[in-house]
Amino acid sequence: MLTDAGEISLPEQTASSGISLRGRAIPGYIAVEGPIGVGKTTLARRIADTFDHDLLLEEAELNPFLGRFYQNRQQTALATQLFFLFQRVQKITELKQRELFGQARVADFVLEKDPLFARVNLEPDEYVLYQKVFEKMRVDAPAPDLVIYLQASPDRLLERIERRGIDAERLIDRQYLEQLNEVYSEFFLYYDAAPLLIVNANEMDLAQGDRDYEQLVDYMLNIKKGRHYFNPTFFG
Repeated sequence: MLTDAGEISLPEQTASSGISLRGRAIPGYIAVEGPIGVGKTTLARRIADTFDHDLLLEEAELNPFLGRFYQNRQQTALATQLFFLFQRVQKITELKQRELFGQARVADFVLEKDPLFARVNLEPDEYVLYQKVFEKMRVDAPAPDLVIYLQASPDRLLERIERRGIDAERLIDRQYLEQLNEVYSEFFLYYDAAPLLIVNANEMDLAQGDRDYEQLVDYMLNIKKGRHYFNPTFFG
């Protein structure tokens, strides 16, 4: 049952992963964020599987400009950015119109992050245009009940991007990832729209590492408000 506080109250039981739910409530709307290659979609999928949440994914592979963007960022940045903006706004608008935000879900993005990429990718005059479009399209999306922000070093991100083997992404360079890390850090330094869990994902294997995943989720279930930090090396 989804409570007024945006949590799912459950009888005393154990999740399919073996995580104890006794006396705990699961956030009803969880958003996972972080730079390319950090594992946000992987984590969102695993949380959805564990707690039977609906998935809301940004589906970057549907952007027809993305491959060309990685080949020549300056030439196609505006088209790429606007497509992502339209796509994310449409997803949120459809959920609001169908009154589905009351259901338990986990997303691999927050809409407020869209301008972060715009600041990195666009020329000044393009960014002015983008800001005008963003303000016109702004939707009153409900705040998540919990945001999980995954951090990793540029070298680790490059390693994971190479490992997952998407040809277009192999054109991403270290400097670009450094820029993304900087704007993400700045954004979440002041973020207070929802409870925030900042995760050092540098040494975590969210795809295959059951221990890393279960420790993270176990910690997550104790969060009610405020800003929190999770470093798996403390649990080693």
